[in-house]
Amino acid sequence: MRLSAFPLLATSVAMATLSIAGPATAATEVVLRSEVTPQPLNPARGDASPQASVLWGDITKDVPSGAIIEFKEGFASPPHIHNITYRAVVIEGAVHNDDPDAATMWMGPGSFWTQPAGEDHITSAIAEEGATIFLEILKGPYLVQPSDQAFDNGEKPVNLEAGNMVWLDADAINWLEVPGQSQEKGAEVAFLWGSTAPGEANGSLLKIPAGASGTISGDGDTLRAVVIQGDAELSGADIQGSSPLPSGSYFSANDDSAPLLTCTSDAECLFYVRTDGSFDFASR
Repeated sequence: MRLSAFPLLATSVAMATLSIAGPATAATEVVLRSEVTPQPLNPARGDASPQASVLWGDITKDVPSGAIIEFKEGFASPPHIHNITYRAVVIEGAVHNDDPDAATMWMGPGSFWTQPAGEDHITSAIAEEGATIFLEILKGPYLVQPSDQAFDNGEKPVNLEAGNMVWLDADAINWLEVPGQSQEKGAEVAFLWGSTAPGEANGSLLKIPAGASGTISGDGDTLRAVVIQGDAELSGADIQGSSPLPSGSYFSANDDSAPLLTCTSDAECLFYVRTDGSFDFASR
């Protein structure tokens, strides 16, 4: 069974700027899940392989990549390892990812886990509905290898079910000062991994209330974001009109674009944000 190897912190900002970003481009890029052609995540398994829709990068090459992975109902892998570490967030359904002998623990939408390179494990999707996840690698290629090649790379696995995530607003932490903080609930962030120091890689979950909006940008380098839950909309000077963002969609932005991100759902929207250093979300 896995335990979180580090404390998780979540903070909130309403009507203010949330600063906590990554390779730079001047324009905003939007990739809808429906626009990407799925490919086998593990070609050796043929039709039994999960399907990968690559949002950025190339999972077959040594480059940072992000992809939407779809598991069929009842998918169950044999014990195996990967040559690289990956991180994942559940979008739909439920996933079990743990040591081969661990008791089943289903992780639902919004859950997060880290799978270290070289560690023996299994991955399963719940029988009733299968599962869809977002998967990120910082380098590639993404390979599936037999358990007898297992090794210890020094990293520790993390399984964090969505219900165990702690979200704090500015009133709950006396060391956080937010100018213009209102009583209305605003955006919240939960730090998942990495460091927010300048130039350092990190990943976070950003939660925006239903109907709320704000500009989002990286501090110089490109910010990448994937819609985990809810329906959103992106608009800006370099976007003609506005672009709908259903769950599983991806966009990138930086200081030169700073698009307006709006949660158009009746319930809150959840985004996975991948940055190098910091990013800004300024509520409107």
